[in-house]
Amino acid sequence: MDLNTARTRVASNLFARVAGPNAREIRSRVHDTPGPRWFAEDRPIRRVHADASLFVGGLRALLLQSLHPLAMAGVAGHSDYRGDPWGRLQRTSTFLAMTTFGAAPDAQRAVDRVRGIHRRVRGTAPDGREYRADDPHLLTWVHIAEVDSFLLAHQTYGRAPLDQEGRDGYVADTARVAEALGVPDPPRTTAELADRIAAYRPELRGTAEAREAARFLVLKAPLPLVARPPYAVLAATAIAMLPPWARLPLRLPYLPLTEATAIRVAGHGLVRGLRWTLAT
Repeated sequence: MDLNTARTRVASNLFARVAGPNAREIRSRVHDTPGPRWFAEDRPIRRVHADASLFVGGLRALLLQSLHPLAMAGVAGHSDYRGDPWGRLQRTSTFLAMTTFGAAPDAQRAVDRVRGIHRRVRGTAPDGREYRADDPHLLTWVHIAEVDSFLLAHQTYGRAPLDQEGRDGYVADTARVAEALGVPDPPRTTAELADRIAAYRPELRGTAEAREAARFLVLKAPLPLVARPPYAVLAATAIAMLPPWARLPLRLPYLPLTEATAIRVAGHGLVRGLRWTLAT
């Protein structure tokens, strides 16, 4: 088997794992359906969401999002992330692809599906507070944690990091999707994004559900043996991008010297490998 054949096979397996068994069909619909898109080809959101650094940012986002007790209660009570983690990943990746690159009608349908699911997700958290997934306050937290993570991963490991104008442009682009999902007045610059995250910090803490989710994501993800070493690098890289205030509640390690050297080098190697594999 030559190198290109091996790369094609690995890429097909990775696409199937991330996008589902109908990955090629979804990819064709996203990129080949004619019509206007929500975002022009030169927009920053397309650059960020097309880069392999998104894998690192996605895991970091899940860890960060888990720190809001009500958001985590909704995931624990209504998401089968333990029994079907790949299904959840596939639905998320399809949503990102459709809203970023897909035709405008398909992007709107993807948003409508998510909003329909959110309307049905409600319950009571372990601390006695009621929650609902379409609560604008919770939607905002999920959005800003995701945007912050994707952007930081791209700036750290992306092929072509954005300048300040591009970073603000990315935050503004994501606000288009956030508003469609029901987020009121999402941030549109990196300064606004940082301020919004800081405003949520008094609400964040490490619940038992959040720590269990972190353990699952970092240590117990169902993977074949061959995928476990690279996933360990992915997990270490995502954890290294979390601020110390987010790690302590989740009982995640903080090793600044190792993170600045070995983990950073390993993270770059992993993302370059993913980028090479997916360039088929």
